Amino acid sequence: MLNDTRVCIVDDDEAIREALSVLLFAAGIPSHTYASAEQFLNRADAREFDCMLLDIRMPGMDGLELFRLLQQEKVPYPIIFITGHGDIPLAVTAIKQGAFDFLTKPFRNGELLQKVQSAIGHFHEQRQLLQHRQEINRRLQTCTPREQDVMHLLVQGLPNKGIAEALAISPRTVEIHRAHVMEKMEADSLAALVRMLGLIGED
Repeated sequence: MLNDTRVCIVDDDEAIREALSVLLFAAGIPSHTYASAEQFLNRADAREFDCMLLDIRMPGMDGLELFRLLQQEKVPYPIIFITGHGDIPLAVTAIKQGAFDFLTKPFRNGELLQKVQSAIGHFHEQRQLLQHRQEINRRLQTCTPREQDVMHLLVQGLPNKGIAEALAISPRTVEIHRAHVMEKMEADSLAALVRMLGLIGED
């Protein structure tokens, strides 16, 4: 687990907050605790975390309300609800709306750590994927409109002669554009270029 990974705990039960914090600390995962949704909103920078453990039932703003507010603000990290047995239907509904998972009280330490580590791993993978897509889009913007025309026909499987005929240019010009495309996209093969464009929905 990365040392800079941080988990946010929002629960009105002090004993639960302390137990979660101690357990995560023992696993090498730093955490910050808040006694209410309002305290979290007033004191925390919501985007500093990698995962949230959120009580579904709290006085004032409850966990579902906070969850929906964070969704509106497009906070990207996974949220795991802490529930009582009677709240499981609510937690299932929240998962359908984008929550990562839920944990039922009383929870087992191993189950908690497994869910948190799975959530953080998923978040890091998604963040890396987003960064990769942004980098591909940046490279794509360096290509001229004509180079992009050649690129899209290239990934459709057309040979240079077919691209030349489709664009009414010479095969030699296609070769030059093709070389520029591969260089600018930093693609070492046609297969790599196809994968890149597929990743950003440009295939």
